[in-house]
Amino acid sequence: MIEVHQFPCLDDNYGFLVHDSLSGETACIDTPDASAYLREAGAKGWQITAIWNTHWHPDHAGGNEAIKAVTGCTVIAPTGDAEKIPAVDRVVKPGELVMLGDCQAVVLDVGGHTNGHCAYHLPGAHIAFVGDSLFALGCGRMFEGTAPQFWASLQRLKALPADTTLYCAHEYTASNARFALHADPENAALQDYAAAIDKARAAGRPTVPFSLARELATNPFLRADDAALQARWGHPGDAVATFAALREAKNNF
Repeated sequence: MIEVHQFPCLDDNYGFLVHDSLSGETACIDTPDASAYLREAGAKGWQITAIWNTHWHPDHAGGNEAIKAVTGCTVIAPTGDAEKIPAVDRVVKPGELVMLGDCQAVVLDVGGHTNGHCAYHLPGAHIAFVGDSLFALGCGRMFEGTAPQFWASLQRLKALPADTTLYCAHEYTASNARFALHADPENAALQDYAAAIDKARAAGRPTVPFSLARELATNPFLRADDAALQARWGHPGDAVATFAALREAKNNF
């Protein structure tokens, strides 16, 4: 009974409202633009009851105070980033549960982009909100974390059921596809995916959400443990070094 409402925010962010129709509860996933969230919730007739922050960056937590002032909602934030996030009511650790009505969300440690970055996995709905940890055909910049930390985070996402639908926070997919084709040019599944992305963007359609199953076959950052990719990037047998090399190359691509 979970409905996700997605809408554009700022320059390239997506906003997400998650609504449980049985309880009437609605959670904001991050708050890049308070006015957009309040407007969209009002248009849907939904009452915002919670904010689930993934990390501290202003385009993810900047609207907390304004939304809380209007709605009185509960702000939930990951323990590692909570000191930098405004208006926090509850701090959560990896492995803890967050509830939306009777629907459970599991807090996952996906640190690397920021040290405390978390994701919210709703196993009953087969969805996960991953913030800036993972993008379609990409991953977040490693602003605070280390390569071993970030690779461990991506492995946690890889371990989710393959039928999980992922919601990331930005429309970066076309750019990510260009780098992915550079990183892994012989991947036929990636070539097909990139063509589909070009068609979607030309038609003005979003590329988010996306399936974990497809990312497992095509996203070079999730495939740093693939022997052929490791050899191509000069680090046979070393997934962490391969991931680090890919991340650095993307920074300068």
